[in-house]
Amino acid sequence: MKNWFEKQFKLSEFHTNVKTELLAGITTFVTMAYVLATVPNILSGAGFDKHVMLTVMVLLIILTSCAMALYTNRPFALAPGLGSVGIVASMISNEGISAPVAAGVIFWSGVLFILISFLGLREAVVRVIPVSLKHAVSAGIGLFIALLGAKNCGLIIANADKNNLAFGELTSPSVLVAVIGFFLLLVIKVRNVPGGMILAILITTVIGIPFGVTKLPESIFSLPANIGEQFLNIDFIGALDFAYIPFLIALFVPDFFSTFGTVLGVGATAGYLDENGNLPGIDKCFKVDAIATSFGALFGMPSMTTYLESSAGVEAGGKTGLTVIFTSICFGLALFLAPLALIIPSAATSPVLIFIGINMLSGMRNIDYSDITEYIPAFICVTFTIFANNIANGICVALPAYLLMKIAAGKMKKIEPVMYVLVAVCLLYFYTLV
Repeated sequence: MKNWFEKQFKLSEFHTNVKTELLAGITTFVTMAYVLATVPNILSGAGFDKHVMLTVMVLLIILTSCAMALYTNRPFALAPGLGSVGIVASMISNEGISAPVAAGVIFWSGVLFILISFLGLREAVVRVIPVSLKHAVSAGIGLFIALLGAKNCGLIIANADKNNLAFGELTSPSVLVAVIGFFLLLVIKVRNVPGGMILAILITTVIGIPFGVTKLPESIFSLPANIGEQFLNIDFIGALDFAYIPFLIALFVPDFFSTFGTVLGVGATAGYLDENGNLPGIDKCFKVDAIATSFGALFGMPSMTTYLESSAGVEAGGKTGLTVIFTSICFGLALFLAPLALIIPSAATSPVLIFIGINMLSGMRNIDYSDITEYIPAFICVTFTIFANNIANGICVALPAYLLMKIAAGKMKKIEPVMYVLVAVCLLYFYTLV
């Protein structure tokens, strides 16, 4: 088995080993485990059976993540994008669109992904993105992850009265446990303790018991649901109605830029990027991501996408696809031990997300601050990723700003034709939001 691991995942080439990959895989799972509760709950509000969608989701996570691991040898795990889940739930519950038609829209958005990916256009788009914006994307994702962690535990909340973000209830048990966990993690990282990430999460989970934050389950085992009725409950033809194009764009554009941003951001953390900020073999990652979306649609599952939480496994030392093989095994066990997996509170995983997010800001030092046409769009990308609470929004604001400033500076010759197409797509995306 050890020889197969070495042959398949080239562990020695990436200066890693099975133990490190195992710990990294568990770390990725623990930080992603919240999808076990959130995604089925959101979809149940749109009329789906929660138990069935949980089973569907876990099986899709396993299949698509293993495909990513075996085909690309990258530690990127896939799961339904929460933004896509929200859009699909809204299409069904608010817009009155049937579940089969919604699944069809997801499917065709995936087909669009597949065409773009297999024609090499997705990789061409990534290569035309300037290096400064690639580093900014990574930094923006970092702040987004840190903010996500802070919000998950209640440290940062949306203040409706002042219409801004603010500290939550600082004396609440969840915040106290998260703060304790964060300082514990800092000590562990400074001391360079092996398996520090997962150790910090487990200790924080135990600390949460007397605070009432960690809820012990009433049962440990659960059985998977029958997903037969959910398979191919899809209307391919009905989804082609012109009226659904805005929803297709709403699903496609954010997923396109979010995937590209996540792959680059996590790839940067893992040290995969070359001197031009490109990720070798990124086309393989895009192909798996694209096919995963259309395949998931056959079960009515919103867009499967590369998950930001993969960065947790990378930070824990994961370097190869073996990381997400172990993550997939954990999700497989969770299918039968879901109540046990769900005892890990967000207060225990939030410190890890905050720490990882802060680390990802380091890429900003590689930006050319002597050129205003480079650093201003980069900071716009970072800023609007946070302000607009979406990775894709940050990129879609930064690209037009970059193009405008280059034209104003008389540097049109440095602009690739594909950049104009990208900016047009960004403007079309914002048009659908108006």
